[in-house]
Amino acid sequence: MTNSAAELPDDLAIRPPRQERSRRAWARVLDAGVALLEDCGYEGFTIAAVCQRAQVPPRAVYDRAPSKDALFLAVYEHGMAAIRADHAVFEDPDRWRGLPAAALIEAAVREVAAIFGRHERLLRSVVLISGVHPEVNRRGSVHSRELGERFTNLLRPLGSQFAHPQADAEAALRACFSTVFSALVIRVAYGPGFAADPVDDEAYAGHLARMSASYLLNPAMAAMPAPEMPARGERGRAPARVVDNQRERVPTEE
Repeated sequence: MTNSAAELPDDLAIRPPRQERSRRAWARVLDAGVALLEDCGYEGFTIAAVCQRAQVPPRAVYDRAPSKDALFLAVYEHGMAAIRADHAVFEDPDRWRGLPAAALIEAAVREVAAIFGRHERLLRSVVLISGVHPEVNRRGSVHSRELGERFTNLLRPLGSQFAHPQADAEAALRACFSTVFSALVIRVAYGPGFAADPVDDEAYAGHLARMSASYLLNPAMAAMPAPEMPARGERGRAPARVVDNQRERVPTEE
């Protein structure tokens, strides 16, 4: 498993508690920090607010974390640990045994959507802050790629059933995950009505699941050619239109 928090500089490193009482207090700090991020986002994340929620004095934080950013990253990893624990389902053979190809793909996509749904409030905060916080962006990329590897490892044995040429099967599978993941990130960060009329989470997960199975297994989807695009700056070439499934060139005036 990748360690996203490896080799931190001193100003971000956490001094681990040694005594049981200190460990309990630090656990309350981390839990309170996650709850604060869920409720108030990064804008409301202050050491004072965390201490108030955790019911600990400021020293309980400053003894462990040298700065607000160090505390925030520790809270981030604490929250992400619960999300990463959910990723383990993709390596549980009993969860997937006996499913035919289409059902397996759809179930895997629904599981990714379910993880986003269970942790929606925390993910919203960390996705939004990742655009301006390089370290959160870096760690988020590590966690996302880890989930992508588990998803693709689960579905890779289906490669011979994919409608795509064998040489393109891996790229198609990774494109499938990337599309699903990106759609869920946008939905969590900006809400279900950001890019289209909103639908409930169950319906949306079903749409993503069926789209993914169709993309990977449907020969018509795999064989669909990319549209012809004129070269930039090309002149004198008429745009194409489709008439009775045949391309014809539309006359243009010179």
